[in-house]
Amino acid sequence: MKNQKGFTLIEMMIVLLVISVLLIITVPNISSHSSNINTKGCEAYMKMVEAQVQAYKIDKNKTPTFAELHGGGYLKSANEACPDGTLIEITTSGAVQKKSTTGTGG
Repeated sequence: MKNQKGFTLIEMMIVLLVISVLLIITVPNISSHSSNINTKGCEAYMKMVEAQVQAYKIDKNKTPTFAELHGGGYLKSANEACPDGTLIEITTSGAVQKKSTTGTGG
């Protein structure tokens, strides 16, 4: 019988064990940081919208709505939500904040 080269079953099981341990360590860390990533992304989006509101106010001398920002080319879409789904609003002073859910009347 010729000397055959290849992996034995034990070697393959050891490799799978090492890969499994690495996955068990990394997956919980990644999933726990996803909410933090979404929060930071929403904060960055709100700051970007607020900067566009200020630019619009300089150009037009009034506080815009999302539709006006989109129509004027200041935003790519008139979406009033962060990428994670959090609704935001432009106040009368031009600040961008998370939309309050109380007192809307449904």
